Amino acid sequence: MSATWDQDGFRTRVQAALEAFLDEQAERLLPLGLDAARLLAEARTSVAGGKMFRASFCWWGHRAVSPPADEDALVRACASLELLHASALIHDDFVDASDSRRGRPSTHRTFEREHRAAGWRGDPDQYGAAAAILLGDLLLSWSDQLLRRCGLSPAVVSPALDVFDLCRSEVIAGQFLDVSAQARGRADVDTAMTVLRYKSAKYSVERPLHLGAALAGGSIDARAELSAFGLPLGEAFQLRDDLLGVFGDPATTGKPAGDDLVEGKRTVLVALAMDSAPASDAALLDRSLGTPLAPDEVERLRGIIDASGAHAQVEAVIDQLTGLALEALERAQIDDEARDVLRRLAAAVTQRVV
Repeated sequence: MSATWDQDGFRTRVQAALEAFLDEQAERLLPLGLDAARLLAEARTSVAGGKMFRASFCWWGHRAVSPPADEDALVRACASLELLHASALIHDDFVDASDSRRGRPSTHRTFEREHRAAGWRGDPDQYGAAAAILLGDLLLSWSDQLLRRCGLSPAVVSPALDVFDLCRSEVIAGQFLDVSAQARGRADVDTAMTVLRYKSAKYSVERPLHLGAALAGGSIDARAELSAFGLPLGEAFQLRDDLLGVFGDPATTGKPAGDDLVEGKRTVLVALAMDSAPASDAALLDRSLGTPLAPDEVERLRGIIDASGAHAQVEAVIDQLTGLALEALERAQIDDEARDVLRRLAAAVTQRVV
């Protein structure tokens, strides 16, 4: 079989591992009754239908160093990253007051609606917030549990746990950097790039590669080679996501048109536009960020960003970063099959439309 980034139905295997793990948790939480079952049902929804890029980079980070001795255990270890990702998305949607995720209501909105439909006491919004925080926390805890109990020996898992700890710290702190940039109402390109690097780029590509390499017993030098590929690729990945947050088709992305503009995201794209647009256009973009926007207002802001050259600049930076990543990949002393699949994964994360 020719190598693809989803070789041998890898995503199907990861999804099965997640479902089996959640089945175990359902048994453990059974004595807690219906409310715990509702939480489990939302957990299942949160890990369904994803692209599983992080699990894939973990798998091929391992394969870059050595073939796995226990494939099923390695699949479970990779799946732990998808629980971390689900946790981050649930918290991110609540922090950003996002109404939807993958074409369905976000977790806090789902529980708000259930509260209203049942006619319960108290504030439905507060109930939804509590549910999202608690489910995100639960998934974060489970991500650690799944990695520790993946089936590999403690001696093998221990170095990977160090990577996992760093990954979680970076993404949570990176999220706070993002929140703070929005609160200040300003972020230059350097600040926006720092947010991008720690909130998304590292935990989406570089750290999953490191996690897989650590599980394979990879050396510091091996991880450095994977970083030379993974960090610029992760940055290109998030820049693509930023473009989709403004210019993506809602029918494809599952998010409203111009969602990042409504949420007030101070991304690299926005920072470049603010630097290059005429003063009046930059002022309109600045005061419009983080406000409810009608479709025609979204189109106006998209036009400002396009006309400023920021859209084209970000596309050029994506190409440049991807090129740097691929050059590093070609130099790396890694397994050739892994190199081929990582090359295909690079295309998948930077050329996507969702």
